Amino acid sequence: MEITMLCLIFCLNTLSSSGTKEEEGVSIRVIPGRSQFFKYDLVSLGCESSAGGNTVKRNRSGRAPESCAYGWGRFNGSFCTIFDLYPQDSGLYWCETEPGEHSHAVNITVTAGSVILESPVLHVMEGDAVTLNCTTKTPSNLPADFYKDGFLIRTDSTGEMTIHSVSKSDEGLYKCSISGVGESPESWLAVRAPAPPPAALLSVSRLMCHLVVGTPYLLSTIVLGLIFRDRRRAAQPDEEQDRSHAVIMEME
Repeated sequence: MEITMLCLIFCLNTLSSSGTKEEEGVSIRVIPGRSQFFKYDLVSLGCESSAGGNTVKRNRSGRAPESCAYGWGRFNGSFCTIFDLYPQDSGLYWCETEPGEHSHAVNITVTAGSVILESPVLHVMEGDAVTLNCTTKTPSNLPADFYKDGFLIRTDSTGEMTIHSVSKSDEGLYKCSISGVGESPESWLAVRAPAPPPAALLSVSRLMCHLVVGTPYLLSTIVLGLIFRDRRRAAQPDEEQDRSHAVIMEME
């Protein structure tokens, strides 16, 4: 009985947890949502978390981690905004909570050059469409060459490249160049596999629940069957002896 109750508790906990959204911890938002910026551009970084005391931190090359509250940005409790970006603002940025949770870091690059590659600052999911734009300070539709891991992969007359169904093989370092204008810095395009559908997780949980709950009953049935069989076998010699004795008595 105790084993069965433990199995039922396990089953209920499994079903209840699979029916709710998994806690995601803390995440970071970047507005506008790209990884490269021109000098003097504006960027806002926000934290999304159920915990309190969120703050944005950064780590620039050769320096210790810095909090937005210490002057390099303006923090209003939700977003940290940098109104005038400089190349020295390039680095890793992330969100952190008072309990010590932190988001994945994003890499922001600021250039004093004339060309940037507008690529997603956060990871993209496999199967999604991803568009990369080769952008100049003055908006234009000039032809652009696109590179991945240092190799030319495409030339587009409008300065735009779209990957219609991104896969893990598309992950890598991308940059672009425009003849007579300049070349952008490199940025990493991160690709992730999609999470399993909730329905699939629930089905697996239910299957495990049935197995866990049903196993004790199945084992009990098998054990009782074996005990009954052994008792029947043990009783058979006595029954045969009684029958033989009855036949002898009739013959007498």
